[in-house]
Amino acid sequence: MGLFGQLFGKKEKESLDEGLQKTKETFFTKITKAVAGKSSVDEEVLDALEEALITADVGLDTTVKIIDRIEARVAKDKYLNTAELNRILQEEIEAILVDVPEKNNYGFHSPLPAKPYVILVVGVNGVGKTTTIGKLAHNFKKAGKSVLLGAADTFRAAAVDQLTIWSERTGVGIVKKEMGSDPASVAFDTVSSGIARGVDAILIDTAGRLHNKAHLMEELSKIKRVIQKVIPEAPHEVMLVLDGSTGQNALEQAKHFTAATEVTSLAITKLDGTAKGGVVLSIAHHFNIPVKFIGVGEKMEDLLVFDKHEFVDSLFNLNQLKKEGTA
Repeated sequence: MGLFGQLFGKKEKESLDEGLQKTKETFFTKITKAVAGKSSVDEEVLDALEEALITADVGLDTTVKIIDRIEARVAKDKYLNTAELNRILQEEIEAILVDVPEKNNYGFHSPLPAKPYVILVVGVNGVGKTTTIGKLAHNFKKAGKSVLLGAADTFRAAAVDQLTIWSERTGVGIVKKEMGSDPASVAFDTVSSGIARGVDAILIDTAGRLHNKAHLMEELSKIKRVIQKVIPEAPHEVMLVLDGSTGQNALEQAKHFTAATEVTSLAITKLDGTAKGGVVLSIAHHFNIPVKFIGVGEKMEDLLVFDKHEFVDSLFNLNQLKKEGTA
């Protein structure tokens, strides 16, 4: 059982089910039609499954891989009924998702792998990056951990202001400087202050512009270098925040940031407002980077630790669909 099963209760599971509602409604409407009245998997069923996956924004390459693996298994295991096809589909979808490495495998309530644990947060403006930092801070603090924020996105005054609001809302400290300051300097001061204060987690916001990839790479590299002057093994995690509702556009953003810096984890936001939740699979498949958190609502508690088994289970949660009258 993953961290999700260990640390999250009924309330969080319900949030996940509800947050994925739009994706699974579209997904299962198509799958149900595909297998209706069928006693075996034929080309028509596979075509309909392919359409369901692509509609959920799983992406063509990832969809083809899943369908090919299902075809191979059907030929070997002999498809019996709808439930069996659902099980095979669940297993193949889950196999696409990447496990979180042990060194980054933590939940809000579990001990962090280092103290202070430094997370460098990257992503374009508008994806919910600063909001995700705020929600992380809230959930860590709620779990009894001390947190310090670093406002290293000095390119936009609004970014510093927004992070300051989250600092006040969550009751955690913040290190910031005036607009136009050197981001690396802010990061250095944040980590130094975090050590002096003995905090558990340090969350550093960074600029979200993509117009110049070389400049982005240079800036992020400099931030990492100055952090390592204080803590040689930091940042312990470089987390890329992506907006799940943008579907395949999120894939393009991931290409830019993985080229600019070594991204070690993903946080995918706004999954509650979209039928494109399958983009989680597409991103994991293309970049082989684990999803660490997903956003499934507006509330601060709606940022959930990602567990691939629970995610796939929620996608296939027919009971919830029946309650809503959509299955």
